Amino acid sequence: MRLDKYLADMKCGTRSEVKKLIKAKRVKVNGEVMKDASYDVLRSDVVTLDSEEISYVEKEYYLLYKPAGTVCALEDRKYPVVMELIDSRRKDIFPVGRLDLDTEGALLITNDGKLAHSLLSPKHHVEKTYYAETENDLPEDAEKLLETPMDLGDFITLPAKAKVLSSRSAELTVHEGKYHQVKRMFEKIGAPVSYLKRISFGGLDLTGLEKGDFRSLNEEEIEDLKRQTEDPA
Repeated sequence: MRLDKYLADMKCGTRSEVKKLIKAKRVKVNGEVMKDASYDVLRSDVVTLDSEEISYVEKEYYLLYKPAGTVCALEDRKYPVVMELIDSRRKDIFPVGRLDLDTEGALLITNDGKLAHSLLSPKHHVEKTYYAETENDLPEDAEKLLETPMDLGDFITLPAKAKVLSSRSAELTVHEGKYHQVKRMFEKIGAPVSYLKRISFGGLDLTGLEKGDFRSLNEEEIEDLKRQTEDPA
């Protein structure tokens, strides 16, 4: 990989800005000043910028506890975006799917586009579990109503899992994650949502995280996500 692309990928600047850094003799490879932006960086090379080692990370995977009031986008003119909460060297990471502005909870952040696409595909039935509080009492048969495929107009939900926790709170596990799906399901049974939190995504939960915190996924968790998106033989 070219040296300028290597540094640009690691958020050291744009390609043109990185070339200026190289020209200014601020970049070294294996301790020697490197002035050639087209230099082909080897896996064994040690690249530094102003004496700080810049390690190349190809794929990154994070779990973020998204707080309410943030937008699942790379940038937004009105609200803070979730990407501002992630400290990453990669410039190409993005949120996998979306949580509404007023919804908080588990959000996967990665630059693995193939995995992200597969995780969001309904055919893989990746579970997403939500905790919801409602504006009024849930009907007595709320669990049955939520678990039974529901016609929401533009699509029919897959069978879900529901657990009523109190007269005005419940957990709901769905597989599709369509736009406003969970809110629409509760509204359909006459109990509009007043508070919504995704407590797990693909088996990843918020244990050990506070609102706004994030952590890297370990190898076992990454492999488990990939297994969940494998097509049946």
